[in-house]
Amino acid sequence: MIARLAAASLAGLLTATSAQADLSYKVLSFQDLEGWEKDDHASALQVFLNTCMDMDQVDYSALCAVAETIENPRAFFELFFRPVLIEEAGKEALFTGYFEPELDGSLTPTARYRFPVYAKPREAKGQWLTREQIETGETMKGRGLEIAWVDDPVELFFLQIQGSGRIRLPSGAHLRVGYGGNNGHKYRSIGQELIRRGIYKSHQVSAQVIQNWVRRNPIDGTALLRHNPSYVFFRKVTRVSPEKGPLGAMNRSITALRSVAVDPKYTPLGAPVWVEKDGEGPMRRLMIAQDTGSAIKGAQRADIFFGTGDTAGKAAGRLRDPGRMYVLMPIQRAYASVLEEEQ
Repeated sequence: MIARLAAASLAGLLTATSAQADLSYKVLSFQDLEGWEKDDHASALQVFLNTCMDMDQVDYSALCAVAETIENPRAFFELFFRPVLIEEAGKEALFTGYFEPELDGSLTPTARYRFPVYAKPREAKGQWLTREQIETGETMKGRGLEIAWVDDPVELFFLQIQGSGRIRLPSGAHLRVGYGGNNGHKYRSIGQELIRRGIYKSHQVSAQVIQNWVRRNPIDGTALLRHNPSYVFFRKVTRVSPEKGPLGAMNRSITALRSVAVDPKYTPLGAPVWVEKDGEGPMRRLMIAQDTGSAIKGAQRADIFFGTGDTAGKAAGRLRDPGRMYVLMPIQRAYASVLEEEQ
């Protein structure tokens, strides 16, 4: 009841809108958020608490202390925040998905586990050896640079694209690896190469399609993977238990279907965001902006974390949908953003 009264007292301001050049801010009511009342706000609050203490913004961090003592999670968000729609002229919203790969591997090489996951050599500076030279040459061998060995070179290639992942060991234990550097060569898309060769149309290409084609064509598939000269090295990640989610941009574990990667130019890392994803399997959910990505650029661009493993990977790979995303800002910040744009 208190939250609804507080919202009603600002009803005259809830339609405040501002625009400057190609960027606009609009402050809304929680009643404008489709499905808001049906979400699990307690789950979202727990994810918010995982990173809010690390936020640089004083107003957000102050609310973090309040969140520790809150009894009604939905009332907390409604009392202290306002949803803000930030849009760029001419740019449509786009939601994609990402996941943490999980590979089968071993700490020692065997007949099955024979593809090494390498740490970065000290001399690998600037533009170093190509992928093909690393995989076929002798430079890496016998130096103890192998973190583990996995059983599938295709999955290892996609692990390098993701930049981090988890390796399931024969004992049932897990080893997490994170990005440890690269060989300095520019990434070439093997999906685009398949299109160039006329093997697939652009709308047909996905990670699963590429993986299947490489496995069906082992010789040509190996050559296709080496079309991309870029090579990623790894490091062991020991700061967080492998049983928890991977580390996001805030160096805290992220949570499946509650953590989202955003462009920090528009959305503060750690801020709650309300996601209204349309398309197949519509999603209406409160998430926390806890990660970033090189391809995540724009006020309405977001990458939803789906979790770890093949099931998460398939779900993430299918996602490319429109919708809207609203940033939950502390009340003063929400209206200040509009006033600043009007000046």
